[in-house]
Amino acid sequence: MRNDLVTFKSNRRIARQLWGQISPAVLSRLKELTGQYLLSVPAGDLLLLHGRWYVTHNGLLGLARRNRCAGIKVQPVQSFCEPSAQRWAFEATVYKSKACRGFVGYGDADPSNVSPLVRGAEMRVAETRAVNRALRKAYGIGICSVEEIGTSPSMAEKIPPQSAFGNGNGNGTGPKVRDRLCQIIRQYQLDPELVKAYAVEFCGTKTLRDATREQVENFVQSLADWAQKDRNALLCQLNSYAAQKQPEVVA
Repeated sequence: MRNDLVTFKSNRRIARQLWGQISPAVLSRLKELTGQYLLSVPAGDLLLLHGRWYVTHNGLLGLARRNRCAGIKVQPVQSFCEPSAQRWAFEATVYKSKACRGFVGYGDADPSNVSPLVRGAEMRVAETRAVNRALRKAYGIGICSVEEIGTSPSMAEKIPPQSAFGNGNGNGTGPKVRDRLCQIIRQYQLDPELVKAYAVEFCGTKTLRDATREQVENFVQSLADWAQKDRNALLCQLNSYAAQKQPEVVA
């Protein structure tokens, strides 16, 4: 089923809508990743950051499911963990089949090597990095996963400033709403610019600055619910804004 849905043509089209003009070398790499692993750009399996492709945790788990992975074992490496300093290390073992001896990967995280968006969640980041590395080893994925490097600073910079969330009456709700939105964008690997475009339409205003605090809170709650229930449908909705902003480039 996945083989019928994922094609290089569709991946290239959505990639151009999301990231604009892409060099032939980068498109060639995308063609390889599509053909070898059936990774989908619209499903959020791949991200293009600074001219390089990165696989996502979502993409790696999907690859494991398609290949009938027998199981994943994860455990902390106690000698490298220091809870008081939010420093964690995990070992993950991926078993491709019941007879597989296992592919091992390690992941670590502490406040110095994670994005500010996920501060306080270092333990979960370390676990995810370990699982990602083990999956990449098991299935021969040569590109790094985005979770292993943390959230790209350029993505965080695209998120609107606090003043864009609410009407500025200063009761402290604005920053909390923004933090929740940042968390959703990171968790579900959404494009901040497309989320912003969707928010403007959802609130029925010309810009987010014109939206009331209640309108933005309702949008964030709706976005979270939709992302949890049907992320692929949400991505299709967001991609429609990219199509509106950029005409498709014909090869």
